[in-house]
Amino acid sequence: MSFMKTILGSAAAAALSATAALADPAIIFDLGGKFDKSFNEAAFQGAQRWADETGGSFREIELQNEAQREQALRRFAEAGSNPIVMAGFAFADALSKVAPDYPDTKFAVIDVNWLSMPNVRGIGFNEHEGSYLVGMLAAQASATGTVGFVGGMDIPLIRRFGCGFAQGVKAVNADATIIANMTGTTPAAWNDPVKGSELTKAQISQGADVVFAAAGGTGVGVLQTAADEGILSIGVDSNQNYMHPGKVLTSMMKRVDNAVYEAFSQGDALETGNFQMGVANGGVGYALDEFNASLVSADMQSAVDAAASAITAGTLSVHDYTSDETCPALSF
Repeated sequence: MSFMKTILGSAAAAALSATAALADPAIIFDLGGKFDKSFNEAAFQGAQRWADETGGSFREIELQNEAQREQALRRFAEAGSNPIVMAGFAFADALSKVAPDYPDTKFAVIDVNWLSMPNVRGIGFNEHEGSYLVGMLAAQASATGTVGFVGGMDIPLIRRFGCGFAQGVKAVNADATIIANMTGTTPAAWNDPVKGSELTKAQISQGADVVFAAAGGTGVGVLQTAADEGILSIGVDSNQNYMHPGKVLTSMMKRVDNAVYEAFSQGDALETGNFQMGVANGGVGYALDEFNASLVSADMQSAVDAAASAITAGTLSVHDYTSDETCPALSF
């Protein structure tokens, strides 16, 4: 146990201490923690829903640094967890090393859909499609014609969010101005609400009156500052409308919870291969509830729902930044 504490920390070691005979599924949260109110929390909600519905239990770890990825995977596999779910693209390298050593263990990884391994399920999301929809709402709600985007770590995945958002904005208002900033270039960018607040204030000073945060825990600072400064924000991944009722225009829902829930539900019979979740199969969308109903008019909703239908039908194609690392509507 002392070795496990040295490698993973006492909390992680405790999570791994269950006996292999239980064969509980396991989930490894990415940096930022499971209660980031965004990506990781969506993953946790999916795992918890499975536990609540089945009466089962699962193991979990919140990583503290990059070095723990491979160690956590190996410890869970050795402990008999099956399947093992990872929240985040940054697990790709560690998974590539670990999965071949445990051929009887099934692994599922969110935001990685390029690995081709017999015991791995990769789950990608069309974030650009959901971001397009909330971009349309942002443009319709904006009085200034200027909106903002605050990304987390500057990586192609987050640029995909920003590019989709910009296309949706431009579809409504071709003359709109979109201000885009990234929080940083290291994983620390996912958990820096102070920097998120600073970027939001800077965008407001340039005229932005709606700001979309795709930045994990950093987005908490974006939403808080937007509410304090009297502008609208847009949440991401989880439904964040409740955080500031009447001040969060909507949230771009990335149904990580469904991906985790399905993986846990399939258990050691998990179907492997690469899967994609988008508007057409309910993988991404926008949130409408009692907390933002007063902000989204029937006409706004009708326009966005028509776009969603067109995306599903294939008559509307949203450019994916990661396909060629270009964006027709935004310069990063």
